[in-house]
Amino acid sequence: MPKIMICGRGGSGKSTLVALLAKVLAERGKVLVVDTDESNLGLHKMLGLSTPVMTLMGCLGGKPAVREKLLASIQQKSDENAGFFEDGLSLASLPPECTGGEWPLRFLRIGKIERSMEGCACPMGAVARSFLKQLRVDQDEWVLVDTEAGVEHFGRGVVEGVDLVVMVVDPSHEAILLADRAKALAAEAGKDFVVVLNKIDAATEPFLRQELATKGILVRGAFGFAPEITKANLVGNPLSAGNYREQVKELLASLSF
Repeated sequence: MPKIMICGRGGSGKSTLVALLAKVLAERGKVLVVDTDESNLGLHKMLGLSTPVMTLMGCLGGKPAVREKLLASIQQKSDENAGFFEDGLSLASLPPECTGGEWPLRFLRIGKIERSMEGCACPMGAVARSFLKQLRVDQDEWVLVDTEAGVEHFGRGVVEGVDLVVMVVDPSHEAILLADRAKALAAEAGKDFVVVLNKIDAATEPFLRQELATKGILVRGAFGFAPEITKANLVGNPLSAGNYREQVKELLASLSF
């Protein structure tokens, strides 16, 4: 399952999990982190990588060009598979101007809201969907997809291009409800779905596990509240697997990595 989509409610810690997974997996092979959240600005800092010169949408000619190609594709083929990319798309063929960092860990942004009143982010969703569906991932290569908060990426069809959905659940009733909805949406798309608990303690962990179990949701990992990660995120420092390396490895092992 080389393409993993990490999702969750806002503030649950999904970007933190992406960064920790990326650091550990990069010790085994190549990792591409794909930022599909049009409003997230600090993921590259969490990874300790430079910002790419351009977004992927920018490399395709910008939002107007993408929208034009998308509309033409819908008119001609009655679908949204606009053929933004050539056949044989792989990690090795990615344009260097839209990826930050160096292998074994690189970072790509689909697109960002740059101006007031520029319109909706639907073209970015179409680019993300097409990119992930067409991207070929070889052995010892992984793609980690950091999504926007909530479940909009399911509606946009971004989930079609991934192999596994990992939901981050923090101690909140909203997170439990969202996990139940995401599980159903992943099932509709035919994708495996697991949950990772975050920011839990001795009181909240058993409660969350029980509530999720009643909904038939499988918990594959759990992380406690981490003051050092909170501080790093506050000042914009890169995250280190550090004390969480073994927990991350256990999580990856449970996912058969």
